[in-house]
Amino acid sequence: MGGKWIEVLKEIDPRVARVAVIFNPDTAPQAGFILRSIEVAAPSFAAEPIAAPLHDAAGIESTLAALGQRAGGGVIVMPDAFTTTHRDLIVALAARHHVPAIYPFRYMIAAGGLISYGNDALHATQQVALYVDRILKGIKPGDLPVQQPTKFELAINLKTAKALGLEVPPTLLARADEVIE
Repeated sequence: MGGKWIEVLKEIDPRVARVAVIFNPDTAPQAGFILRSIEVAAPSFAAEPIAAPLHDAAGIESTLAALGQRAGGGVIVMPDAFTTTHRDLIVALAARHHVPAIYPFRYMIAAGGLISYGNDALHATQQVALYVDRILKGIKPGDLPVQQPTKFELAINLKTAKALGLEVPPTLLARADEVIE
């Protein structure tokens, strides 16, 4: 997933050269795995990944302010309870500091975020329901295979892109599942 986030972020803003990955290590147990995938993919996109573990709103402010001081900064917002709780602040500070950011959830785009790429929550919920049904019918949970998300969605907020001075490539718009104007 990390490589795809960098790819989409670079596609919407090719100037991105430094990518801060924001997360709270206390609420993102998957952070190490995702960071490794970003670090592996980053050189092929001419991007420098920067791990940015955060614990409070002041950390969000300082990280985004620092990225906005020089051209070429971008942000990957990792999926965790901390970034979800602080999504409005992250969106507002990314806009204030003119930093393009990619988010893991579509609803963050409706809140004013630039672009999101992540698993389709409705499809994932349906898959969970199928597992619950199988368990209720007597199958032991340990006998069920582990499943990875198979359906992903891309959402773009054109109003935010315009405010950041970005022209969204037609190829990216064509792939989008949702475009907010």
